[in-house]
Amino acid sequence: MTKRTAAKYKLDRRMGENIWGRAKSPVNRREYGPGQHGQRRKQKLSDFGTQLRAKQKLKGYYGDLTEKQFRRIYSEAERVRGDTGENLIGLLERRLDAVVYRAKFVPTVWAARQFVNHGHVTVNGVRVNIPSYRCKEGDVIAVRERSRQMVMVLEAQGSAERDIPDYLEVDGNKLTATFVRTPALGDVPYPVQMEPNLVVEFYAQN
Repeated sequence: MTKRTAAKYKLDRRMGENIWGRAKSPVNRREYGPGQHGQRRKQKLSDFGTQLRAKQKLKGYYGDLTEKQFRRIYSEAERVRGDTGENLIGLLERRLDAVVYRAKFVPTVWAARQFVNHGHVTVNGVRVNIPSYRCKEGDVIAVRERSRQMVMVLEAQGSAERDIPDYLEVDGNKLTATFVRTPALGDVPYPVQMEPNLVVEFYAQN
């Protein structure tokens, strides 16, 4: 399990965007960067800086994946036929922790990682505690019965911050989600613009 290496909203402040669309994000109050000189950091980025920023934003969105993990996913996306950027998004969204988050079983991506790791989730009736487990089309992901009354689950179910995407079929009463299909970039409800094409450029040049 990857440890969170930074405060969850530090990425928001650094990027100047509300990455997860949360009401608690400090960017809602201060759109400038952190630190004493944050309000002066508006200089134009180089091509490298723009690509790096796109990579850090996408990587950070999925719960602070390590660079090694993210690079491995990118390498796999590159090997698959088709658009590498679209493949990258599809592989990220097939992660079990991402599906748990999208299905609104938990309130945050970090909670999803912990929730899976602690054994609260089953896939096709079998308990899976690996957040990076890759879901396949038709897989049924469920919250274990004894975990359904946890505070974080009830909080997520009642939240209006996020919508459930149409590549999942979710039963809110039974707390089950069927992974219908691998999404394209346009299907994923990111609160901010993600640019996987710039991530591809970054890795192609570095």
